Amino acid sequence: MKKSMLFFIIIAVTTMVSCNNNSNANEDHSKMDHRDSISEVQNSVADKDVKTVVIRYTSVDPAVTAFMKEMIQNYLAVKNALTENNESAAASASGKMATTMNRLDKSLLNAEQKKFYDGIEAELEKHAEHISKNKIEHQRRHFSMMSESMYDLVKAFGAGMTIYHDHCPMYNDNEGAMWLSETKDIRNPYYADKMMTCGSVEEMFK
Repeated sequence: MKKSMLFFIIIAVTTMVSCNNNSNANEDHSKMDHRDSISEVQNSVADKDVKTVVIRYTSVDPAVTAFMKEMIQNYLAVKNALTENNESAAASASGKMATTMNRLDKSLLNAEQKKFYDGIEAELEKHAEHISKNKIEHQRRHFSMMSESMYDLVKAFGAGMTIYHDHCPMYNDNEGAMWLSETKDIRNPYYADKMMTCGSVEEMFK
């Protein structure tokens, strides 16, 4: 009897905290409504209620600003492709990121900026290459690591637009993973339509 009660308690707690879908169609519908409600609450939060990240380098060459805009647009194209389960589009956008990086004139960076960028460049190139040449689940693993590097890059140089830092607690065996987004709407690139609204807005870059 005690074992049965413990079993039902575990099931109840798991149902409350997990973003996972249930195989039962009626429960799927109910949980989807619940996740949508959570997303609506998140999306109703005003920008003033989201922590704003301070950009490190407030004075950069206009060409570097243009480089950052192109980088973030290509990154967002990768993110949106993964959200749509579009492997080929993710690969294409990632290849464009690599091309953009190859065109950066590092002489436009001052000594401190160049040292920072050099410390992150190899990681970004590696993840861009993996995403451009592999299947979607492999793409997603490298996208999670690419996102951390892009977060650091945007925190240093800005993005030329409002960008949100989102977090999914479930990905990578519940270790969680982050991504950057152009919208406060949670659209999860790691689970796509399986758990589209699983995640939260953590910070904002302006």
